Amino acid sequence: MLGMAHPADYHHVTYTWLVMGILIISAVIFGKSVQLIPKKGQNVFEVIVGGLEDFVVEITGPEGKAFFPFLATLFLFILVSNLIGLAPGFFSPTADWNTTLAMALCVFIYTHVIGIKYHGAKYIKHFLGPVWWLAPLMLVIELIGHFARILSLSVRLLGNIFGKETVLTVLFVLAGCYLAPLPILFLGILVSFIQALVFMLLSTIYFVGSMEHAH
Repeated sequence: MLGMAHPADYHHVTYTWLVMGILIISAVIFGKSVQLIPKKGQNVFEVIVGGLEDFVVEITGPEGKAFFPFLATLFLFILVSNLIGLAPGFFSPTADWNTTLAMALCVFIYTHVIGIKYHGAKYIKHFLGPVWWLAPLMLVIELIGHFARILSLSVRLLGNIFGKETVLTVLFVLAGCYLAPLPILFLGILVSFIQALVFMLLSTIYFVGSMEHAH
């Protein structure tokens, strides 16, 4: 019927819920197996999580521990979303505009929540510049710059993952097996990790900027 969306238009929602289910179930399973004296599996995850936390704290300082859970959740969700598209018949939800835009909006809102938390009403000074008579112009420029972050975060991730999905689909169709696309699969894994890390890094930088004092 004209005007009604096709069910396939919402496949990114299905795969988003699948990724969420994987992360939640994994968290429950690993949470139950946590021990005071860690074993091999626990050691691996402690190294990963500890490495991510150290990475964030080095950029933000001790204050970064407060929003590290948000950043780590973003990283893990994006990483699993990117990787799931490497399996034949599966789709990366991060290869859809709706998913990347939603995450970019979350980062955008949280950035200003942090800014208001640290500076209160004085946070407005971040948008007014150092010269009072240029404040109206600087306000417009700063607002454009901040809203451009949404586009930057969402389009960068979307473009890279959608490109990966397209290349893999073509190769799978042409080759019909894993042998020919094998190098592309390794490249896809690398791209998946890098893009998750880049999204987290940019988000961290935006958070740090909101915590700094305006000059």
